[in-house]
Amino acid sequence: MIIAVAGPYSAPTEAQRQQNLDAMNAAAAALFQMGHIPFIGVNMALPVVAQYTAGNAYDAIMTISMAVIDQCDALLLIGESPGANRERNHIAAKGLPVYTSLSEVPPAIL
Repeated sequence: MIIAVAGPYSAPTEAQRQQNLDAMNAAAAALFQMGHIPFIGVNMALPVVAQYTAGNAYDAIMTISMAVIDQCDALLLIGESPGANRERNHIAAKGLPVYTSLSEVPPAIL
């Protein structure tokens, strides 16, 4: 499955944002080890937003992240935040699985 990883990213300090991103990347690595293809919307958005000067960075991150999430078969929610909850709600509204721990994710069928 292509599984999105969602969790909090925004934080008051750069160090906290990096910790949040590291947690999502660790979960993505675990999904990959299980045989799945992980996506993290914020990872796709950050390089673009770093070059984007025309508008609100948060809105740009969410626009890109939601487009990525829309291509996924499931979502792993590792923590709640307004953006992560929006991603969760989008996947759930499509009737796709939302996992809240790695132990809930079935192994990939190879």
